[in-house]
Amino acid sequence: MSGINKVILVGHLGKDPEVRHLDGGVTVASFPLATSETYNKDGKRVEQTEWHNIVLWRGLAEVASKYLQKGKLVYIEGKLRTRSFEDKEKVKKYVTEIVAENFTMLGRKSDFEPGQPVNHVQNNVESKIEDEFTIRPDDENGDLPF
Repeated sequence: MSGINKVILVGHLGKDPEVRHLDGGVTVASFPLATSETYNKDGKRVEQTEWHNIVLWRGLAEVASKYLQKGKLVYIEGKLRTRSFEDKEKVKKYVTEIVAENFTMLGRKSDFEPGQPVNHVQNNVESKIEDEFTIRPDDENGDLPF
């Protein structure tokens, strides 16, 4: 039996995607993604944020560079990859990244129009996700919010 390497994340971009064009016209984009969870510790609500390094290639990188901005909420599916490199002092370093295989922009359609200002990021991801999947009677077009 072969193994499974699958990662699913829902989080907010920590900064705008950094886009590079490699030899042969291959596009790569990368950005940090924050996921948060809350729990009770000694009767106090504690929020813990984890940061993930996201890498997108080719067409996904092009779409990310066009529509994603710091603070946007996204759903990402991908796989873990660990790579090594040598720093300036010839010390071997390791970095673990999520190589995205697909992603879905969460939020209203208007949130992802190019050139729109970045909205304020909510701290509680769970409440944001609930808001995204709630259909309201006053919704203009009656469609799902994604």
